[in-house]
Amino acid sequence: MVELVVIRSPKLSAGINHVGAELTSLRDRDGRELMTNADPAFWTGHAPILFPIVGALAGDTLRVDGASHRMKKHGFARLSDFEAIEHRDDRVTFRLTDSEDTRKSYPFAFALDVTYVLEDATLTITARIENRGETPMPASFGFHPAFAWPLPYGEPREAHRILFARQEPAALKTLAKDGTITPNDRPTPLDGRALRLRDDLFTDDALIWDPVASDKVTYGAFGAPVLDITFPDTPQLGIWTKPGAAYVCIEPWHGIADPQGYAGDFRDKPGVFEIPVGGEKIITMSVTLTT
Repeated sequence: MVELVVIRSPKLSAGINHVGAELTSLRDRDGRELMTNADPAFWTGHAPILFPIVGALAGDTLRVDGASHRMKKHGFARLSDFEAIEHRDDRVTFRLTDSEDTRKSYPFAFALDVTYVLEDATLTITARIENRGETPMPASFGFHPAFAWPLPYGEPREAHRILFARQEPAALKTLAKDGTITPNDRPTPLDGRALRLRDDLFTDDALIWDPVASDKVTYGAFGAPVLDITFPDTPQLGIWTKPGAAYVCIEPWHGIADPQGYAGDFRDKPGVFEIPVGGEKIITMSVTLTT
């Protein structure tokens, strides 16, 4: 049994795993679970932290500054042991720093702090990425939380939708079988600002907005409690599940998979940001239970 670090507010409780600094449970004041059931028939993840890449690299190869390094989809942070450097009743901060192992795939000195704070009915997650090296550091970062579908308030799956804060008329990106971005766009599946959730939307993997105009979405069956999810620092958004699963992932990203066949330098890849020597990048998202 995995021992989680637990934080609480009057309206929510959250449990976070040291491995990956991964949010594993988010419950309302009555103990109802708002996250995935992690059914192994579909996917055992909960909310992995994506760093230093988002999505897949062409050939699982990161090319930077004339050298090539092997790196699997979504990077190594999600599988790494983080240290809890601060823990209070309503907040916890986890830290990952570079090591001999990380530098084999990502040749940069860094510190990644992930802080979870509960205040009333809101969970705020803040990632702080620090460049501790001697050259500008390229990176991508993403959140990947899987929320219960349906939410535990008695409404059927088919009543659930995701409402975007703004109009999103642009076509979506599509993924090849190797996880890279194909040249073929997909017409938006939105009805106005609403994505009406159904399994057949995800037969070809994730829905990807690049860029996304909204910095907030609302998820749930309207008329019942819903989740307001804000992401002010991330220009891409993925939404994903496996057909039939009891979760839907709402994934704010600053970064995206490689274009199919990409062989350029990681620094030049779409969605990558650079952190100057001694600098930092802060990326946040929040989840509010609205009743």
